[in-house]
Amino acid sequence: MKIIRLNMEDDNERVNDFINEAFTDYAIKNEVALNFEEYCFIAEDDTGRVIGSITGRAYYNEVHIGDLIIDKDHRRLNLGSELVKTVEQAYENKGYDKITLTTFGFQAPEFYKKLGYQLEFVREDKDPKLCKYFYCKSLG
Repeated sequence: MKIIRLNMEDDNERVNDFINEAFTDYAIKNEVALNFEEYCFIAEDDTGRVIGSITGRAYYNEVHIGDLIIDKDHRRLNLGSELVKTVEQAYENKGYDKITLTTFGFQAPEFYKKLGYQLEFVREDKDPKLCKYFYCKSLG
């Protein structure tokens, strides 16, 4: 056996196939619906330039927001709220119970609270900016 570090930008079909098959087999073995889907929604300006994106995965009974990024010149214009709402609407009534996410103290804890996400846990850090906030919101 050997361990190899891969560059995540590499399109490695062999690894993706392994992950998908293993997740699926394990879910079947445990009699759990996998419902796996990766997603990415973007916002573009009038020229077609990407000015915001939200990515994540839906699996089992939850949707997880991985990254929400807004171009620095387009922040505070409700674009982030619109992208989060897009994910909520896309997965409503599709067998998922909740949306989960994490954010650091220097990022957006108050933003998610304003959108109705409930704080489940804070993993404290000696640097308050690096405290990690775990949020959840029910779907439907």
